[in-house]
Amino acid sequence: MSRSSLRTLLTGAAIGLPLLLTACATPQELVQDKENRLVAAGFIARPADTHQREAMLKNLPPHKFEMRPVGGHYVYLYADPLVCGCLYVGSEQAYGRYKHMMFEQHLADEQQMTAQLYSDPSWDFGGWGGPFGPGFGPGFGPYFY
Repeated sequence: MSRSSLRTLLTGAAIGLPLLLTACATPQELVQDKENRLVAAGFIARPADTHQREAMLKNLPPHKFEMRPVGGHYVYLYADPLVCGCLYVGSEQAYGRYKHMMFEQHLADEQQMTAQLYSDPSWDFGGWGGPFGPGFGPGFGPYFY
């Protein structure tokens, strides 16, 4: 296998494996994992325990960040009406820590995948009906067999 083919294979695996692993988790597990990271970064969970809070929570997009101005600075909101029925509130610093944690996790995942890829030099795609060269050529994707 040429270096170019190996590099393409490694790049494809580095992108595809996290997607495959993420696909194995339930939506609730993915949200819970994200919320654990929010708390670790400094976000505070506020329960939607009144009718007014419930109504406000419903006006926010679920499981997405919103930035709102408050007294000359910004507050970051993350609404979870499904898993905890709460609103996560964080400062700009907490949001920065969260983004940094996500970057570090992504980097660690890529390093782990690279280590796994290089741990078995005897692996051979020949028996899987290649070619698996640059771009994988025609037949990749929904027509891959």
